[in-house]
Amino acid sequence: MNAAPIFRSNTEKESALTSAPRKASQHNLSEQAYERLEELLICCELKPGRFLAMHELQGMLGFGRTPVHQAVSRLATDTLLIVSPRNGIQIAPIDLSRDRRLLDLRRDMERFVIRLATERSGATHRNQMQHIKRQLIDNGAGMSIDQFNRVDRHIDQLLLSAANEPFVDSTMRPLHTIFRRIGWIYHIKTEEIPDLRATVEGHIAVIDAVASGQVDAAIAASDGLMDFVDVMFDVLEQEISPALLDCNQTAYDIQFS
Repeated sequence: MNAAPIFRSNTEKESALTSAPRKASQHNLSEQAYERLEELLICCELKPGRFLAMHELQGMLGFGRTPVHQAVSRLATDTLLIVSPRNGIQIAPIDLSRDRRLLDLRRDMERFVIRLATERSGATHRNQMQHIKRQLIDNGAGMSIDQFNRVDRHIDQLLLSAANEPFVDSTMRPLHTIFRRIGWIYHIKTEEIPDLRATVEGHIAVIDAVASGQVDAAIAASDGLMDFVDVMFDVLEQEISPALLDCNQTAYDIQFS
């Protein structure tokens, strides 16, 4: 049995009792700031290569210094931001070659997560998957990429929750953000803007197989999605201006790079 905590005074006791709610509230604000900043990165509202000061980010996000600082620290660890004492905060430029290499890592990690999610998911997880599947079947064709990305984030969180392996969460989340941004650029900035049909159908196949307990089918569907992302890179490498990947690129740099 654990011993009860010993307090030297009523003030110390009151401080201990109120610190937990404050910490929980602070964590919630930090998570909200992280999610909002992540959204701005995914849709390139914060252009790759751009420099900002901390107070500029605070104004954009609408949070105080501490939650924004914590969100920036996390996204810097995720390699999505670069923090420099001299230059402030830079939105990391997009390196398509690097991101394509990371797709191999994501493919293997998705297989691991999908297998665990299929084997470990309970009735609540499976019911939520089936609900999302019905939403995608009914509404997927008419979704904007921003609407789909919100559903996609929910799917990723649900699969990680069903897998119940916290060790992979911190690795998978930045990978999901990186490739969600790649998908946004592909669906918004390419010459013949594709519809969402292929990616929606791919996600339906994954969650349907996981919810049905079909491990091999779920992994095959996940591999199919990774193959689709790989094809995106072929298009992006041919069509996307380097200035979109790094806003510091000038016309001269682009012409002679």
